[in-house]
Amino acid sequence: MATNSSSNQGDRVSTKEQNQTPQAHEIIDVQQVDCCIVGGGPAGVVLSLLLARQGISVMLLEAHRDFDRDFRGDTLQPSAMEIMAEMGLADRLLELPHTKLHSITLRAPDGSVIFSPSFNHLKTHYPYVTVMPQVRFLDFIVGEAKQYPNFQLILGANVQELVEEDSVIRGVQYRGHGGWHEVRAQVTIGADGRHSRLRDLAGLEAVQTSAPMDVLWFRLPRLPEDAEGLNGRIGQGRMTVLLDRGEQWQIAYVIPKGGYQQVRAAGLETLRQNIVEILPEFKERVQQLQDWQQIAFLSVESSYVRRWYRSGLLLIGDAAHVMSPVGGVGINYAIQDAVAAANHLSQPLKNQQVQVSHLAAVQRQRQLPTRFIQAFQSFIQQNLIKSALNNQTFQPPALLKLPILRDIPPRIIGFGLFPPHVQC
Repeated sequence: MATNSSSNQGDRVSTKEQNQTPQAHEIIDVQQVDCCIVGGGPAGVVLSLLLARQGISVMLLEAHRDFDRDFRGDTLQPSAMEIMAEMGLADRLLELPHTKLHSITLRAPDGSVIFSPSFNHLKTHYPYVTVMPQVRFLDFIVGEAKQYPNFQLILGANVQELVEEDSVIRGVQYRGHGGWHEVRAQVTIGADGRHSRLRDLAGLEAVQTSAPMDVLWFRLPRLPEDAEGLNGRIGQGRMTVLLDRGEQWQIAYVIPKGGYQQVRAAGLETLRQNIVEILPEFKERVQQLQDWQQIAFLSVESSYVRRWYRSGLLLIGDAAHVMSPVGGVGINYAIQDAVAAANHLSQPLKNQQVQVSHLAAVQRQRQLPTRFIQAFQSFIQQNLIKSALNNQTFQPPALLKLPILRDIPPRIIGFGLFPPHVQC
């Protein structure tokens, strides 16, 4: 949309409305920064810190007024911890309350082990998955970024429009704090998640891939005698995943895609009975589920954008590629995207010479790893989860029991392909 800002230079029109009559709105102020990042998730905050450390002026816009959201991804894989170490932050990050998962154990309803790959054999200083509330991680990274005067965080900034001139994205307009504001930047980063507003405004469409499941999330008490780590249960036509959160289990109850309304219609008592069939040791604890508000519904999606960029704009993280929850890798790939973006863009931003080729280089580096992990997730979904929901017996490939091959699944989950290293 066109604005009536006195600093207007040419027409500023969002992509969706280029051929429509512009609607003016009063702009309270216009700010200029080197990089405007939209979205305060893991990708946005890590990229903000990496750029701020280079003396690059960064404005991070987050629509919510804090980072505290329930049932967000809370797992930092070894690759993410290696990146934290390269940034000099790992030791202090691990001083915050957290738990460590050294293995993934898949069990039958009777408790017998079907498959139990371990991270302990990986060649890394962090042979485990670090489980930490995402809000704690985000607050920590933002706290580091705030040490740099060239970093700004604006909470409650609801981005509504792109600022575009001569087919180049020059920044964004957002509502909040008493009206409309405009931020102009050499490059704008869309790190605003699976429902990315910037992706829609830029006309960069996501290609959906199939996911045979949805997930119900809830928490129940963890007893001292319970198993540790990450535990999956499969059988009776059902599947659950239990994530050790210290005094609680964060539990994912897998349901067929599109089956949520049917589960709701059957009622909480039926859900509790179904949970007990696959988790019999939770017979007493499951009675604590007394209200649907205790249960969060996640519609599982997987998608990718064929082109992550336009002139002046780059998508990273879920805005560019939505991951399913399989393996809990979403945060880590978002952080890896942030590192790749910082590596490619820091010097051009300093030189004020950001070209489309620099944005394309980020996608070129990250596209194969993301498509690979999505293919891996799809394989698990189709061969493990779908068979579980269809009440079919699952046995892992015999080759994965060989010592030389046993570390393949943990390696894929922990690092993926070609994890980037911090170069700036």
